[in-house]
Amino acid sequence: MVAGRVISSVVQRQVKYVTPTPPNATEGLVAAVYQQVAEEMRLVVPPVLLHSPAPETLAAYWTLMRETLMTGGGVDRLAKEAVAAAVSVATICPYCVDMHSTAMYDLCTEHDAEAIVADRIEEILDPRLRALAAWARQAHLPDAPATRRPPFPAADRPELVGVLVTFHYLTRMVNVFLSSFLLPPRLGPRARRRFKHGVARVLSTSLREVRAPGRSLPLLAPAALPDAAAWAVGNDVIAAAASRAYAAFEAAGERVLSPAVRDLVRWRLDGWRGEETGLSRQWCERLIAGLPEADRAAGRLALLTAFASAQVDEETIHEFRRHQPGDTALVEAAAWASYAAARQVGSWYVPAAQHI
Repeated sequence: MVAGRVISSVVQRQVKYVTPTPPNATEGLVAAVYQQVAEEMRLVVPPVLLHSPAPETLAAYWTLMRETLMTGGGVDRLAKEAVAAAVSVATICPYCVDMHSTAMYDLCTEHDAEAIVADRIEEILDPRLRALAAWARQAHLPDAPATRRPPFPAADRPELVGVLVTFHYLTRMVNVFLSSFLLPPRLGPRARRRFKHGVARVLSTSLREVRAPGRSLPLLAPAALPDAAAWAVGNDVIAAAASRAYAAFEAAGERVLSPAVRDLVRWRLDGWRGEETGLSRQWCERLIAGLPEADRAAGRLALLTAFASAQVDEETIHEFRRHQPGDTALVEAAAWASYAAARQVGSWYVPAAQHI
């Protein structure tokens, strides 16, 4: 009963624009995902809840998250959390920065965790973490030196690029659908650190538990691994997770976004080198100007989600809902756009021999 009240409070406080499926009212695929999440994370967390109106998209997100970040493999959890936190800084997602820097409090030191939060990666004392965080912070910039020479062996590529792709996806979704901060924003610096220490102690068992790979794979049908996900080659479970998730995200986009909108986003991504769009949204308005009204609303949501997710606002959502009013369509449209950007980032790490 207490857990139920806590979950309800979290939902009301943090999820925006959609009504999540309550954990005690699930069935089918949503119930199966919630069960895995509750058993492995102790709580059905808001990033999971926000996906619940779109069951296959929920399963795609969880499959990518679990199999890249949360399972045992050649790369330890600390390294993966450092990558997740640095990506969250790069994509300007305060919620995810709070979440994954808090995890680092238990796995390493407060100093190194807060160096990532402050975007002062050069101050990280652990040289391995410093190299990985520096790479992840710039990994969306294909011309950056760290991107051209990743600081890890080829055998670690599926896990680390998998975390990179997952968080370029997730941080965009969180920016759209969750409140800006995980921790109470009124806390001062010292109180925030004390709070993080307390949360980290609660999470410690979950963070250090070694989970067997592959549990999430039956949630989605098998699919062929696309060329853009060939970074996963070498790890059969992560390759299976990426192929299933990519297929589910593509199907979601096909259901709710016209070919014209999807082609426009892909065209913009083809010329993207990781640069920020700036505060103005005129670039977006110019790109959608020639589309029909319904496609303009969908195109605006998709482009902003992919390239400037923090700029998706209530008006953007309202215009989209005028033409597609359901929660499912909204989640699927944003998920496809988030995935399209994450897929592009991941494609820069496909080994040359894997390109067709």
